[in-house]
Amino acid sequence: MNYLLKKAKVSVIMSLFTLMSFSQNENSQKIDSIEKSFKYEHGVIKLKNGVGNISVPIGFKYLNAVQAEKVLVELWGNPKSENLSLGLLLPENQGIMEQKGYVFNIQYDEIGYVEDDDADDIDYDELLTQMRKDAAEENAARKKEGFEAITIVGWAAKPFYDEDKKILHWAKELKFGNESLNTLNYNVRILGRKGVLVLNAIATESELPLVQKDINKVLDIVQFNKGYKYEEFDSSIDEVAAWTIGGLVAGKVLTKVGIVAIIAKFGKLIALSLLGFFGAFRKKIVNLFSKKKNTEENTEENLVEISEENIEEISEETE
Repeated sequence: MNYLLKKAKVSVIMSLFTLMSFSQNENSQKIDSIEKSFKYEHGVIKLKNGVGNISVPIGFKYLNAVQAEKVLVELWGNPKSENLSLGLLLPENQGIMEQKGYVFNIQYDEIGYVEDDDADDIDYDELLTQMRKDAAEENAARKKEGFEAITIVGWAAKPFYDEDKKILHWAKELKFGNESLNTLNYNVRILGRKGVLVLNAIATESELPLVQKDINKVLDIVQFNKGYKYEEFDSSIDEVAAWTIGGLVAGKVLTKVGIVAIIAKFGKLIALSLLGFFGAFRKKIVNLFSKKKNTEENTEENLVEISEENIEEISEETE
């Protein structure tokens, strides 16, 4: 009898392994199907809002705004909103569905002409202290509403402003609740006459070396069209932004509509039976100080399920 029980247990275990292997293979095929549905571009890309172009650097690829929105909303579970994305920029050898790696989301915020007179006078350590206080106050409100706290661990890369090129970039390390894996918040702002072109890296803190290695390749990719260049500012007719360089770093500009938090869940597909095989998924966020309605509307129960029909729809609309 014991022999028969042991044999039955072995049979069940082998059946489970077979089923898991089959499911993993099926899931892999579905992921490949999603990946193949996207059509990437290279070379010079005209941004849909008409402010300028981006030159896709060698070793990278670009996903247009329509497809980018599908990724951010349907695959990664972000709430749909205005000016969500002008496109995604990612390494050539990396897929949208991969857990490792990073993606730059491209946006534009027409906040006006950002004066940079304060750039040389900013004490970024002091600014970080103030940002932590602001975040603590925000967390008190978040906890009352049942949401996890967001802690600013520190600078992952201290702010740097290139006055000649009018490019500001920096990175923060963030911690969400009790998550063991911290999040990388890498920001690039290219200043223009009427606003700022935004590049935000979606990544985890462990991928900082990879982003830092490639960051110089993406800093010079933006070319504003005539009428949108920083040096074309006309004080008699143009609007001056309410924030300077320090304000951009502090994130206060992000309270405006047009820049939203991207809570990107790489590989977090509610359907396709993936949850049981890939374990805990990492949260990746771009901006900290967005309106709470953008960061909190995306609850687990409202995530969009990805089905076979979604895959076919994505494939059809990207052709």
